[in-house]
Amino acid sequence: MTRFYVTTPIYYVNDVPHIGHAYPTITADAVARWHRLLGDETMFLTGTDEHGLKIQRAAEENGVTPQEQADKTSQRFRDAWEQLDIANDQFIRTTEKRHHVAVQELLSRAKANGFIEKGSYAGHYCVACEAYYIDDDLIDGNNCPIHERPVDWLEEDNYFFKLSALESELTEWLNSDTVFPEGKRNEALGIVKLGLDDVSISRTSIDWGIPVPWDDGHVFYVWYDALINYATAVGFGNDEAEFGKWWEQSHHIIGKDILRFHCVYWPAMLIAAGLKPPKQVHVSGFLLLGGKKLSKTGLTQIAPADLVEDFGVDGFRYHFLRDVSFGPDSEFSYEGMVSRYNSDLANTLGNLLSRVATVVTKKCDGIGPKPNPDSPLRPIAEQSYRDAAVAWDQFQSPVALEAVWNLLRETNAYLERNEPWKMEAGSTEVATVLGDALEVLRLAAILASPALTRGSTAIWQTIGLSGSPEEQQLPAAAEWGQYPGGLAVAKNAPLFPRLKVEDAS
Repeated sequence: MTRFYVTTPIYYVNDVPHIGHAYPTITADAVARWHRLLGDETMFLTGTDEHGLKIQRAAEENGVTPQEQADKTSQRFRDAWEQLDIANDQFIRTTEKRHHVAVQELLSRAKANGFIEKGSYAGHYCVACEAYYIDDDLIDGNNCPIHERPVDWLEEDNYFFKLSALESELTEWLNSDTVFPEGKRNEALGIVKLGLDDVSISRTSIDWGIPVPWDDGHVFYVWYDALINYATAVGFGNDEAEFGKWWEQSHHIIGKDILRFHCVYWPAMLIAAGLKPPKQVHVSGFLLLGGKKLSKTGLTQIAPADLVEDFGVDGFRYHFLRDVSFGPDSEFSYEGMVSRYNSDLANTLGNLLSRVATVVTKKCDGIGPKPNPDSPLRPIAEQSYRDAAVAWDQFQSPVALEAVWNLLRETNAYLERNEPWKMEAGSTEVATVLGDALEVLRLAAILASPALTRGSTAIWQTIGLSGSPEEQQLPAAAEWGQYPGGLAVAKNAPLFPRLKVEDAS
């Protein structure tokens, strides 16, 4: 059996989830749902990052312990993902016992292999990034390049990871089929080619973290704790058989601001511990609002619940999967979200479903006919599946969904040309046209189900099918002609009522 393992970044628990967190999570969820349709044994991981100075300070500001801060905010992420129909198989927290074991085991292996040694470090530190920066990285003299606010100067004894010793191994890994899109792979290669410095992996100035097992008083620096979550969740340090089962099929989804950590430091850590790097890393750009990255510090965060109230879960999911591509930054626009909802969900899909159900009710006594084996829509449907399959394999949800919506648009045009509402009730001609349209709706319910977790089921039920789209298995379920006919088709309220900006504001 084919296996597939996909992960999101794990999210800091210093603040509540916003749509910048939701986008990679929905993408991972949709890709996992596609692989389940393919019959793959699938593991989908998300979770929260709960150690480090940022969390400690947030807890102090809120008058609680770091663990209480972590518990409360981690639950908010769980609640948000449940609202968005995120079907993760695991939710990891870096405060879990199994993760402490995994972190200490992996970094102990790296030390035993000669890749960790003690030293001292002084540098500019951004608490929000949990990262050090050199002078050339800073903007306006002393500001973090990501958060645009002053960094701290820190000096302390640390353990260092000998990253510089692994340049050739990293170059070889990056030159294989590993980091997407290509521009991000080249960016990671550029970091390696410029020369790598050894990096600090422990702290003595805080105690909210995982202890270094060979030296009391040190805790692991948050990034080298957090990155290991991907291995922890599939058994590293606790169940080696389970780890061996999943790790070679690992696919990470990340944002471009953490590319250095995931595409340079993380594979190097794995190599140093005698393990294989991840199979693939998929890097997205930023979601922008008014040209600024969505974030707490920039006061540009938008809670998913605010948009779900206006657009529903399907409208929310569809927008981010349809309009945000991996690679470039994407500007978020409320008006653009309304436009996409109306054009694709209300008009193209919703109107097709309503039109077909209405005409079947009037012309076929509410009983759906079979499709025509030689329908002119058949080759379009077959090409749509092929295009969608390639796109999902490449984590390109906009391309995958465009393939499905092209089929829906062609079907609307097919109805306009044939005008079944003008045909004689009960005729062979009307049955042929409506049977073809019902078959397209069957296919669309399956192929759109990674995005439309609720609407696809509603379509399935409206056209009289039993079970659910998620229970079907591709590619067999994508073959033309499987709508059986003879089923009762319901005439329901519009699935996606049109919106106006003023209605949703």
